[in-house]
Amino acid sequence: MTSEITLFVNPTAGRGRGAHAAQPAASALRDAGFSVRTVLGEDADDALRRAREAVDGGTGALIAVGGDGMMSLALQAVAGTMTPLGVIAVGTGNDFARALGLPIRDPAAAGRLAAEALKGGAIRDIDLGRVGDRWFGSVLASGFDSRVNDRGNRMRWVGGRFKYDLAILAELAAFRTIPYRIRLDDGPVQEIEATLIAVGNGSTYGGGMRICADAVMDDGLFDVTVVGDCSRTTLLTVFPRVYRGTHLDHPAVTVHRVSSIELAAASVTAYADGEPLGALPLTARCVPGAVRVLAR
Repeated sequence: MTSEITLFVNPTAGRGRGAHAAQPAASALRDAGFSVRTVLGEDADDALRRAREAVDGGTGALIAVGGDGMMSLALQAVAGTMTPLGVIAVGTGNDFARALGLPIRDPAAAGRLAAEALKGGAIRDIDLGRVGDRWFGSVLASGFDSRVNDRGNRMRWVGGRFKYDLAILAELAAFRTIPYRIRLDDGPVQEIEATLIAVGNGSTYGGGMRICADAVMDDGLFDVTVVGDCSRTTLLTVFPRVYRGTHLDHPAVTVHRVSSIELAAASVTAYADGEPLGALPLTARCVPGAVRVLAR
């Protein structure tokens, strides 16, 4: 393995934490004897092109510095290759790192862990989800939660977490269940009414909400959480329990373990790893061992 590795940096992650995190992470890697090359980009497309060039050029590892959006971008570069992915999680949600038990908002510790993993061969093969040519590592969201994202993204006049709190209130006021058509693996097409359907390779989204609490990242299966046809009052009862994962015990919630799922619903946008994926319908497949990560 080459001693030259690539630091893939989003300087704006976590309200500027990405730029500050790059230096201690790079220092930890250099102290371990690695030569570190930093890759930025003028925009997401340019950054991904540069990351892919580094992977194609034989870099020893791609170390992503940022939040879940940056991890998602890095996955597009390393999935299906032998290049391991390191994670310096300094964003807002950090759900990919959380699912792997990696340091959060501690770039020096994350850099040391990545260096130790590279030297000791502590590389873990994990599954990824795939929709078309797009990979995701944590959760694909559709329904009430994705509509909250849609509304929040339209709120240009307010920023921060408050924007999404307002979006939740607005979506609750307009709440209605969604007619879905779903197909689990090779089973029959089912028509169901649901509040949301979350497809989990990892267990959490939204900065620790355990929507797919029992998902395992290397079992070759998705955990699909379906919050069924319920009232606004029931949703208000169930949703806070997502932070502890106890919502899975509620009678309105069912979980399916599958290797693929087809989802269709009118006027619903899917989000994967917190990033817009596109309108339904879509088919998501779990790809076993799709990426190598530097882990404990």
